[in-house]
Amino acid sequence: MLINELKKYKLILGSASQRRKELLSMLDLVFDIKTCTNSEVYPKNLHGFQIAEFLAKQKSEFISKNLKDDYLLITADTLVFQENEIFHKPKNKKEAKEALIKLSGKKHKVITGVCIKSKEKSIVFSSKTDVSLNRLSEEEIIYYIEKYRPYDKAGSYGIQEWIGYIGIKKINGSYNNVVGLPTEELYQKLKLFI
Repeated sequence: MLINELKKYKLILGSASQRRKELLSMLDLVFDIKTCTNSEVYPKNLHGFQIAEFLAKQKSEFISKNLKDDYLLITADTLVFQENEIFHKPKNKKEAKEALIKLSGKKHKVITGVCIKSKEKSIVFSSKTDVSLNRLSEEEIIYYIEKYRPYDKAGSYGIQEWIGYIGIKKINGSYNNVVGLPTEELYQKLKLFI
């Protein structure tokens, strides 16, 4: 079984995200956490999943420099796209409000790029979920931002919070991917390391 086979590694989640920590814990895996402080910069010629995968790999390369031989490192980056616009984490209330107004009543894509790396090899993949959001009133948007302060979330929202309960009309793809880690696909890819 995968849980036992992975014990030969020191499993590490390369993320400060509480949501990713919770999701990985739900796979019954024991892991440590290392965080990455380098800025997220990517070549401007990349698009969609390429950006998410590039950033996940970049985090992996940065963190793995200081790891011992028996590690298995998981890094991820989640981005929200609507047409050709990328919605990163908002810096303030104004940016969060602008993002939610644009996403309101429309469809968008949530793409998480994931990198799994050991000393011997690395695998990079991405998962896409289509999300349809109900039209949100300005009052609802302001309430959500003030109460939940979604400044650490791509797209300025967390599907697992109040706004997800009242605003998500439909999703096509992995729910956990929208939270921040496509757990089912990650579990299958981890089997390639045993």
